[in-house]
Amino acid sequence: MSRACDIAKKLIECPSVTPATGQVFDSLESLLKPLGFHVHRFIEGDAPDGPVENLLALRGTSGSHFAYAGHVDVVPPGDGWSGDPFTPEIRDALLYGRGAVDMKGSIASFIAALDIIPSDSGIISLIITGDEEGPATYGTQSIIRYMKEHNIVPDLCLVGEPTSVDRLGDMIKIGRRGSVNMWINVEGMQGHVAYPHLADNPITKLTAIMSEIEAIQLDEGTDWFQPSNIEFTDLTVGNRAHNVIPAKAQARLSIRFNDKHSGQQLVDQMSSIAQQYGGTIDARISGEPFLTPPGEFSDIISKAIKDIVGIDTQLSTSGGTSDARFLSALCPVVEFGLRNATMHKLDEAAEVEDLDMLAAIYAKIATAALSR
Repeated sequence: MSRACDIAKKLIECPSVTPATGQVFDSLESLLKPLGFHVHRFIEGDAPDGPVENLLALRGTSGSHFAYAGHVDVVPPGDGWSGDPFTPEIRDALLYGRGAVDMKGSIASFIAALDIIPSDSGIISLIITGDEEGPATYGTQSIIRYMKEHNIVPDLCLVGEPTSVDRLGDMIKIGRRGSVNMWINVEGMQGHVAYPHLADNPITKLTAIMSEIEAIQLDEGTDWFQPSNIEFTDLTVGNRAHNVIPAKAQARLSIRFNDKHSGQQLVDQMSSIAQQYGGTIDARISGEPFLTPPGEFSDIISKAIKDIVGIDTQLSTSGGTSDARFLSALCPVVEFGLRNATMHKLDEAAEVEDLDMLAAIYAKIATAALSR
């Protein structure tokens, strides 16, 4: 069995539905300490977003600093798997198990890569959280605060999210759009439908707000980002009576936005529209857009992929958010990992050969980054 696959199996067999603590971090620590890493673990936060365990592992004291970031928490497996989602199994050259792709397989490949990266080549860190799939309130952001307080700042950071599409290495992410969710609240006055002049229908106001927002075209995209988009994701009145005008109505929308906007600017824009009709908005900004312009770091990764896999990679900013949105405040960040076809699905699986090739690519990336 390959070193990367063996490590991945050890991590998968630790159930770690977000927010993760305990066993999976014990396993990770036991793998890193023999490789010369100083491991710092800490738990932060209370319910409902916590507690969350985080890990920062460091090896080396001088030279360039290369960081690898990832998460050991996984989404709930759901029902219908062909086997136990937390009992890793190899079938037809595929490693099955929850987290095989997203993203214990990637973490395993990086740990395997450490075997061939000289221990005196510079500083290497692993930034691992137990809450990327959840609210991420006490996850990577907590590690970043710790790193800043202790003056531990990488020169470059690779995030091992599954970015490949049809084959390993065909796509890397050099940026991501930002994300904001908003709840539009409209208060009215309850009354009988036969006497509308004695009531105030909030649905009429809410639909006017929604119509005005729906008509907005935020932008046409940029050189590296697709157009920002507004999507309504819920509409709630909760009125069970056919002859009653309700007292309140609510809608929820989600905006994925490029670097022409900020989260707060979009909240202010939508709030201004809602206020015209007596509505209010509550918002949660999940992350701002970021871009690591094509250059030295993406060139290092592209060359490593070409050397091992023999293909040219595509630079992209597509897809959802990741913890790279936080890490981009520390240093240049690029995401690269396994094929994403089965992530979050039943019978999630990674090709064993891909785990080995990814380890070889990661070793080349880290070695080149540390020798800059």
